[in-house]
Amino acid sequence: MSNENVNGKAITLSPHAKEKLKRLVQIGVTEDKIVKTIRNPENLILGYFGRKIAQSRLTDELLLRVIYEETDNNILVITLYPAKRQRYE
Repeated sequence: MSNENVNGKAITLSPHAKEKLKRLVQIGVTEDKIVKTIRNPENLILGYFGRKIAQSRLTDELLLRVIYEETDNNILVITLYPAKRQRYE
């Protein structure tokens, strides 16, 4: 994923996010979907500790939520998870 970037910032996955991705690939979550969600979220929310939460539609019923930290030259994906759209829209 180090070849992907947003605004010149490299995107990396934390070890936790890599494990989550392995489990979520069966419902359509890919590295490409994570990058697209960060680049062009349907909704962007400020989270705890200065983290950002990017959301995009995964299915008619699910959203993908990507929690990440952004520094001057890096985006570190902390975790990601599917969530019911009705809860966050």
